[in-house]
Amino acid sequence: MKNAFRIATLSAALVTLCVSTSSLWAQDAVAAASAAGAVVTPSGLVYLALKDGTGAKPSASDKVKVHYRGTFPDGREFDSSYKRGEPIEFPLNGVIACWTEGVQRMKVGGKAKLTCPSAIAYGARGAGGVIPPNATLLFEVELLGINGK
Repeated sequence: MKNAFRIATLSAALVTLCVSTSSLWAQDAVAAASAAGAVVTPSGLVYLALKDGTGAKPSASDKVKVHYRGTFPDGREFDSSYKRGEPIEFPLNGVIACWTEGVQRMKVGGKAKLTCPSAIAYGARGAGGVIPPNATLLFEVELLGINGK
């Protein structure tokens, strides 16, 4: 009974989120959330494990090493460490909230898809002329390591 209530509440929250944001986000969020194994968090993040890792999980204060590919919902790529041929390292609490939340769900060696609503990405400000205001972003992230673990 409690699980049914949680699922209904989560579904209602997703519908509310979708109605209150762009139809593109709504379409993409519904598609992402309906994937087998996808988890929708209270923030609106849609997390889908593509490959389970076997190592440690990072905390928000850890520095992580990742490979990633970032795209818009229409598939246009805006950034990729794979294309640069070099993973990136950064403090997990120094990036967009979607990454801080999503990467903490991963274990080293894992790969996941993060569907990030604007509110936990770059919001109304956008970023660097590359990310427009209020953009939904999709990331495939591979967690390669945690500094010190």
